[in-house]
Amino acid sequence: MTLNRDDRKLAKRLLRGDQAAFDEYFGRAFPAAYRFALVRLGDETLAEEVAQDTLCRAMRKLHTYRGEAALMTWTLTLCRRRMSDMMAKLGRSLEVPFEDLDDVLRSALESICEPEGPEAHVERGELASFVRSALDRLSERHRFVLEAKYLRELSVRDIARELDTTEKATESLLTRARASFREAFVLLGATTPGTLEVRS
Repeated sequence: MTLNRDDRKLAKRLLRGDQAAFDEYFGRAFPAAYRFALVRLGDETLAEEVAQDTLCRAMRKLHTYRGEAALMTWTLTLCRRRMSDMMAKLGRSLEVPFEDLDDVLRSALESICEPEGPEAHVERGELASFVRSALDRLSERHRFVLEAKYLRELSVRDIARELDTTEKATESLLTRARASFREAFVLLGATTPGTLEVRS
């Protein structure tokens, strides 16, 4: 749990008002939230607004962070909720382009980022529960690389840099992580026809 332990340490420093910690967090979180919002909203102004609101909310809710997921994943969960709220007020639906990505795995992972509330579908909540359980069964490294790829939307090159390894090794790690996730998902009994057609 080294990766999340480091995030918990960063969160504690942020709560103490450590300026260096804030600079570190902001330097990673704002670009990630902005890219995450821009690809979904298609509007630079709205994406910037969402990213700013997300970081403000993250700082207000930081005391609730327990390190169960990576700090960036937790932040992007807040980002998605903010986008959903914004789209609801504008009377628009949140469209997510997934043309060149693994739709099934991304959809499964993003189910844990769906906003909670009475309007949420029961099926979606059940899927989120299975996804969390499946992720819990993975190694920290596999969980990290899946979150980086499908939630933070990092390129293989950027993930390789964070892991201090080669792009080829990262591609191999992603392939193994996808397979591990699929196996965990099946073992939990969450499979339905076509659900786990996950491409490597």
